[in-house]
Amino acid sequence: MTTTEAVVRSERTVRIGAREVFLTEITPVGGAGATPLVMLHGGGPGASGMSNYARNVEALAAGGHRVLVPDLPGYGRSSKDIDQSDPFGDLALFVRGLLDELDVERANLVGNSYGAAAALRLSLDRPERVARQVLLGPGGIGTTRALPTAGLTALLDYYRGEGPSRAKLRAFLRDYLVFDGSTITEEMIEERYAASIDPEVVANPPLRRPAGLRQLLRMDLSRDPRLARCTVPTLVVWGTEDKVNRPSGGPFLAHRMPNCDLYLLGRTGHWAQYEQADRFNALLLDWLAS
Repeated sequence: MTTTEAVVRSERTVRIGAREVFLTEITPVGGAGATPLVMLHGGGPGASGMSNYARNVEALAAGGHRVLVPDLPGYGRSSKDIDQSDPFGDLALFVRGLLDELDVERANLVGNSYGAAAALRLSLDRPERVARQVLLGPGGIGTTRALPTAGLTALLDYYRGEGPSRAKLRAFLRDYLVFDGSTITEEMIEERYAASIDPEVVANPPLRRPAGLRQLLRMDLSRDPRLARCTVPTLVVWGTEDKVNRPSGGPFLAHRMPNCDLYLLGRTGHWAQYEQADRFNALLLDWLAS
């Protein structure tokens, strides 16, 4: 456990079914609000909960929130298995299981990319478990309506061909993940590369190309008719220079979902919560309080 002047941070492993899940919890020293904030990370090579949200969690906890940051299945220090026939559905079940294990009836969800797809899928499957959701450059929006972006192709090809390498990871992080590649340090690259070559991950990569048309269509949440009926209050945040998931998905969701706000960040890529951390933190705290 680590305590600063404003927040307390603790780490633990929880069991959800057959999975071991690594969880970081950050809470304000003076106590948190009743509805926790669950933050779901993206699916890039070597990703983890805290590496994804390192610039956000303390500010959000200091703002009065109980912040829960799991490593998703297949990543970090959690079990390395995912149902590849329906990955977003499996992740939604995982989030439900986490809430059940922590005795949380409803939560506010924040998801980036892969994690945003998990949040959105849960809000479609079990909307009563989601108080509000924030989707950052979500995956699974319009993926069958155009060819994959260059960034998504680089992401899906990381374990293909000659396999993972520092050069492939460096190119993905600096050329596709962010608008300004100089913000990605060699230390970050080394940390994520080490995680990405875990033998269990290499043997069973959590994020891969859909195996067939049925899976491809299932993973495009923009084709789910329940979107138009999903009344969960939703904030979509998208970088206008996102090279992984097309920013056109933002207006699509704002028009399709009945209770959806959209915020576009200029000169920002796929990692908005990292690239524009102060603006994002202030936006999220204000939106949750409204």
